[in-house]
This record gives sequence, C-alpha cells and structure tokens, in this order.
Amino acid sequence: MVGYSFMGAVHSHAWRTAPRFFDLPLAPELTALAGRNAAGVQVAADKFGWDSVETDWRRLIERDDIDLIDICSPGNTHAEIAIAALEAGKHVLCEKPLANSVAEAEKMTAVASSAAERGVYSMCGFTYRRTPALALAKRMVDDGRLGELRHVRAQYLQDWLSDADAPLTWRLDKSKSGSGSLGDIGAHSIDAAQWITGSSITGVSALMETFVKERPIGGDFIGLGGHGGTDGPRGPVTVDDAAIFTARFGGKTSGAGRTSDGGPIGVFEATRFALGRKNAMRLELNGTLGSLAFDFEDMNSLSFYDAAHEDAGFRRIIVTEPSHPYVGNWWPTGHGLGYEHGFTHQVVDLVNAISAGEQPAPSFSDALQVQKVLAAVEASAEAESRWQKV
Repeated sequence: MVGYSFMGAVHSHAWRTAPRFFDLPLAPELTALAGRNAAGVQVAADKFGWDSVETDWRRLIERDDIDLIDICSPGNTHAEIAIAALEAGKHVLCEKPLANSVAEAEKMTAVASSAAERGVYSMCGFTYRRTPALALAKRMVDDGRLGELRHVRAQYLQDWLSDADAPLTWRLDKSKSGSGSLGDIGAHSIDAAQWITGSSITGVSALMETFVKERPIGGDFIGLGGHGGTDGPRGPVTVDDAAIFTARFGGKTSGAGRTSDGGPIGVFEATRFALGRKNAMRLELNGTLGSLAFDFEDMNSLSFYDAAHEDAGFRRIIVTEPSHPYVGNWWPTGHGLGYEHGFTHQVVDLVNAISAGEQPAPSFSDALQVQKVLAAVEASAEAESRWQKV
C-alpha cells in the first residue's frame, strides 16, 4: 500500500478485517507499506500490522512477493503508480478520484484495459457503493420499485473547513488534489448517482466558489483540518470550497428499472463549509412509482415512499437484516455498521472478482466517466455556468 494517513488507516483496517468476517477465496497479506517519511511509515506499519516498509513506492513494484498495489496517496501520484503497477502485472486498487485530469484518467484506463486482457485487474475506491443502505437502494431501483426515474437530488455536506484559519493542507492545493470539494466529496455523489440509476450524466451547468482565498501555512493539524496561526504566513487556496450543478442523465443502461428516453434530471451540491454537517452524503431519487432517500449521517437506514400506499408516507427501513447487502456477515439484526465497513466490503468484492477472473467494479472506465463529469463541471463554472456536455 502507498500512503498511510487517513485513507491508509482505513484501508489497512479493511484488509485485516475482511478475511475475518467473510470467507475469501484468496488470503490478503499485509506485506509492505510505503511512505516518504521513514519514521512515519514505520510507526504506521507497526500500528496497522504491515510486515515491512519502503520509502519509495517503486520498490513495491519491483518486489516479487507483492501481487496488488493499493494507492492511498494524493491524486497527483495516482497515474504514475497505477500505470507502473499494472504494467508490472500487479492488480491495483486506487482511491478516488481516479486522477487529477481526464487525460491522466484516460491513460490509466487504457493501461487497465490492456492489463485486464492478461488477467490483471484494477478498481477505483468509490466505497459508498458498499454502504448496505445504498446497495439496497440500487437493488430496489434495478427491481423497478421506483418505476421511471425523474429526479436525482444529491448533496455532500461537511464543515471541517469552515474555520478561515484552518491550515493549508495538500487537499487545498490543486496541483496535488486536482480540485477541492468537487473532487474530494462531490465525486462520491456523482459515482453513487450514476451507479444507482444505471445512467450516465451527459451534461451539466455549474457554479463553484472559493470562500477563503488564503490560509495559514502550518499550525495544529486535527483530522482533515485543524487551526493555523493567525499572525504567520498564509498561502493561496487553489481549489473550490463549494460546487453546485444541475445535470441531465442519459437513458437507463442496466437493470430492470426504467427512465424516460432523456433520462432523469439532477441537482448536486458539494461543500466543506456547511456548519453542523459532518458527513452528510445524501441522495434522493424520485420516480413514477416511489422515492428513495438516504443520508450517511443515518447510514443504517433508507427511506422509501411507495406511491401505491401514499397514505403511509415515507417508510424507514432499518438496513440491518441478514437479507440486506453485506449485512449477513456481521452482527445480529438491529446492530448497525459504521464508516469503516464500506472499505471492508470493498476488499471483499475486489478479492472475489480477482479470484473469479472478473473485472471488479467500479472499473477505471467507470471512474473515467466520473472524471469527465468533474471536468465538465469545472468548465461550466469557468464559462459563467453555460451548459457543458460530458
């Protein structure tokens, strides 16, 4: 694995946990952890249970005892590492967004396609697909429970950057992160919406804003943010703080659910400035036969409205039954899951696909489609919100 901070910690947990709760056809071994800071990566390896460390990710590619590379480093590193790993015959799990540009994502996808023909597979880490409630929503849409889809309403609301003196981190540097709230959290909403509806976004009209133009260099780093000094030097924020856009979806591409010929219309919002919202990844779908609503801050439930029983209003489904996606391998009914479980389910799906010789999902091609939407949103915002085709 490359990277050992936030994503490195949760991925490490997932690799260790998956084979203890799911019967996997292959046994994951935490062989080597890579990071540039020798002391830091050793501490992380000892804490998370990795057998060895490297300070150069290229050494991972050279090692014969490694079959898969898990990329948890900033976006500007994804393309080089993933391409080198795939060309060396190693499977790849890459965190989202896939890259920092469409051009990079296209190169990665082309290499991934070629590698798959040799039985070497890759997957992008859009883990919200593995949240049981959202996986249940996908099942219900595919089963036609919502009928013809008309509206998609997606929000991803956080507040950890609301303090204007939060320090300048790599996530606020476009050269490293690619974009701000749009790529960091908006990408999740885009992928989830396209996956659940089975439809691709074909056009957008967007508005983006950076509320705080400069932030302290250094300070006390807490979680993703923290607090910097008010009197010290400040550096420029080169990414968006918030992004909103309207979208048109194409026709249904898979599953039993239906959309109109032109597809549903959508409204998306991503911000890290919504005070009081900690991780409100929300999705609502409205169709001709019913509606579904989800909020990750209440992640073990899914709200369903059945138009055939309109007097009943929305029904709250507690997604903790053994019949629900992934849940049967965990706790008794009513005992909820948490954020980390989605990453465990990601490992399960990836290992099962590799063992079966099948392309895991979401593929790099799926992630490329998300990257194209991100690029279209930025292009529209830069062009005074003019309609931009994807």
